[in-house]
Amino acid sequence: DLAVLGLAQADAQGNLNVSKFGPRLAGAGGFINISQNAKTVVFVGTFTAGDLSVKVVDGKLRVISEGTMRKFVQAVEHRSFSGREARRRGQRVLYVTERCVFRLADAGGLELIEIAPGIDLERDVLGQMDFTPSISPDLRLMDGAVFADAPMGLRDRLLAKPLADRFELDTDHRLLFINFEGLHVADEDAIGQIEQMVGQLLEPVVRSEADRVAVVVNYDNFSILPGLVDAYSAMAMRLTRRYYSRVTRYGAGGFLKAKLEGRVPG
Repeated sequence: DLAVLGLAQADAQGNLNVSKFGPRLAGAGGFINISQNAKTVVFVGTFTAGDLSVKVVDGKLRVISEGTMRKFVQAVEHRSFSGREARRRGQRVLYVTERCVFRLADAGGLELIEIAPGIDLERDVLGQMDFTPSISPDLRLMDGAVFADAPMGLRDRLLAKPLADRFELDTDHRLLFINFEGLHVADEDAIGQIEQMVGQLLEPVVRSEADRVAVVVNYDNFSILPGLVDAYSAMAMRLTRRYYSRVTRYGAGGFLKAKLEGRVPG
C-alpha cells in the first residue's frame, strides 16, 4: 500500500535516480521492485546535497549553508523510477524534503504543495532547482509539529478513526465487518458505545434467529486496559447471543482474541 524510499535525484518529469552518479554505479537494489508495486510512494531526502546545514529556530526552518549539489535537476542521469509510468499506473507519488513537499501531478511533472515555515520560496526552493515546478494554488505550510521540539502525537494521528467508521454492514451477504485496528479501549463508556453502535446497525435487520449476521472482527493492534477485559467480554457475549450467527476474529491481539474465543459462542 505504501512505500517510503530515498530521494537522491529527481527531475522535471518526476523521474528518480538512485543508481548512477557520474562514474559511480550504486545500483538500485530492491528500489525498483518496491517502487513499482506500491500504491503510494513517498520519496524522502534533503533538498540539496553536500555540506547542507539547516537549523530549526522558534518553529521555523533556517538554511545555514546551502548544499553544493542540486538534487532537483532538469533530467536525471539514470532513471530508476519513471514518473510517466507511475501516472499510467495511477500511483500516488510524493517527494518530501526538509523544506518543501512536491507531488507527481496528473498533468505530468512536479507540483509544489507544501513549504516549511521560515523558508523563502524564491531563494530556498525555486532558486535551488534546475527547473520550475508547477505551484499548487493551495500551497500551504508544512505541519508545524514537524518543526516543534515536542512529541507529534503520531499514534493518535495515524490510528484515530471515528467509531462509526469502524463498522461496515453488508446486508446482501448478511455480514458485518468490524475494524478495531489500532483501537484503544480505556474506559467502560467506550465499551458501551461499541455495544450501542452494533445494536443500532443490527436491530433493524435481525428480527429473528434466521436473520442473524456473520461477523468478522479485526483486532490488529487493538488494546484494552486489563481491568476492562471482563466487561468487554460480557458485552461481546451479549451481542453474539442477540445478533451473530458466527464470529471470526483475527489480528495481533492474541490474548484478548483467545479469551473471547474461549468465552463467547462462535
